[in-house]
Order: sequence, then structure tokens, then C-alpha cells
Amino acid sequence: MFLHWSWFLVAAYEIQLRKGLYSSITWNVLEYLALFLIVTLHEFGHSLACRQVGGTANQIVLWPLGGVAYVDPPPRPGATLWSIAAGPLVNVALIPIIMGAGRMSLLLGWYTAVPDMRKLIHAVFYIDVLLLVFNILPIYPLDGGQILRSLLWFVVGRARSLMVAAILGLIGVTAFVGLAFWMHDVWFGAIAVFMLMNCWSGLRHAQALLRFAKLPRHEGFACPRCKSKPPIGAFWKCGRCGQPFDTFQTQAACPKCATQFAVTKCLDCGALHPMSEWVTPVILVSSTFGNEVRG
Repeated sequence: MFLHWSWFLVAAYEIQLRKGLYSSITWNVLEYLALFLIVTLHEFGHSLACRQVGGTANQIVLWPLGGVAYVDPPPRPGATLWSIAAGPLVNVALIPIIMGAGRMSLLLGWYTAVPDMRKLIHAVFYIDVLLLVFNILPIYPLDGGQILRSLLWFVVGRARSLMVAAILGLIGVTAFVGLAFWMHDVWFGAIAVFMLMNCWSGLRHAQALLRFAKLPRHEGFACPRCKSKPPIGAFWKCGRCGQPFDTFQTQAACPKCATQFAVTKCLDCGALHPMSEWVTPVILVSSTFGNEVRG
């Protein structure tokens, strides 16, 4: 987990901005640390869910606009859906926990003895709820937009679902830009720019996926991870001499410098596997005895 240096600057600014809400600045620090904890738990929800479905999630970055969990679930709609939905579900699970803490503080008399305790717990509750509501907005690349994309994936496929989510995201970004100007809020403007960049990137990625899906494929080979057949063509590049080649025609060897590669990358999901694991079994059906021989 990484904490971007600018987070400390924003933390100092926000703590000073809300200084008068408590009797001591210590409570402001605790409030911001609670925000830090909620965002961290949210991102860990993404990461742990991604690992649970067999994906890769090795990095979390916290920065002024929130947190980013770099998750790479298997290219399946169900796996992607669970990896994304787990983040907001953490916020849902925190609601009864925070409410329970508030109820216990009331029964124990802490609210009366320490009035700032009530303010802090109420602030933490609203922070969690607001983060939940914001994240589930159906605007790509927010969690809600990616959940929508995962649901559409079941119906229209990987590329078209991303394209629809990105286009809807651009519409949502327009609303955010208008809101930022209306409120004269720099943070909303920064969020809008971030969303715009991701929507545009998602749209271009969707277009590339559509072109890639139309390519002819190698029969007899399939990725052990995503089960997709590799495309026919010189889409792999030798790391030694730079020669592009079709690794499935040369059995993972560069035709120019004869470098042999131990693993081959899947261009659909990015997984690396030895060439021997790509070969699909050939099924021979005997018309005489009706039995099957796998070779």
C-alpha cells in the first residue's frame, strides 16, 4: 500500500478547514484518520475479492481524490463484478458497526461526558454513507459504473459493455463539470477531469477490444486462464531483437534470433503460461465402439 505525498498536504488543509467544529484539533485529526481508514478498508475489499476469484491485486494507492486498488480479475463478468462490488459492500458493512459504536457511546454516557464524541461518530457515519453513495453512482470509472459494465458484460460481451459504460460515463462527467462550475468547487472539477480521462481511455480500450475480437484465431490452442483462443498474426515481440512474430507458429521461439521463450502471454487477459499449457486436448471419437480417446 502506498500513500501519495500530496495526501499529507490535503490532510493538513482539510483539518485546518474544519478546525472550529470540535473543541480541539485532535478530534479533527481523528476524523481525517477515520476517513483514511474507511477508504483503506474499501480498497482492501476490492483487492481481497479480486484475489478470491483468482485475480491479481498487489497495490493500493491512496491520494487526495480517494484510493485506487489496482485489481486484475480474470476476464469473466462474474469475477469482475465481485471484485468491484466488494468495495461498496465494505461501506455497507461499516454502517451497522458505526451505528453500534454510537449506540454504545450513548448508553455508556460518553456523549454527555465528551460531547465531541457524538460529533465525531456522526461525522464518520456520514463520511461512510457519502462515500458509498458517491461510489455507486452508475458513472464510469466509479464503482457503480464498473458494476454496470460487469452486468452488461453478461448480455452484450466484454467490449460492448465497456463501450456502453464509457459513453454513459461521459454523460455523467458532463453533469459533474456543470456541478463543479455551479458550486465553484475545485475538488469536483478535479474529479470530473479524472473521470473524463478514464472514460476516454475506456472508450478507446473498448474500440480496441472490438477490433481484436474480429481477428482470426488459432485452433487447438486456448489460454489456460481465460480459455480464449490466441489470434493469428505477429502480435508478440522478441525481447532480445525486437522482431514481431506469431509465437504459436514458431512454438514460442523468435524466428530471427532463435530465442526460446519459457512462457507466452495471453493477449486477452495478460496471463503468462508455458506453451505446453496452451495446447487443448484433441478428442477422437470412434464411430465403431462409441468410446472417446483423448490425445
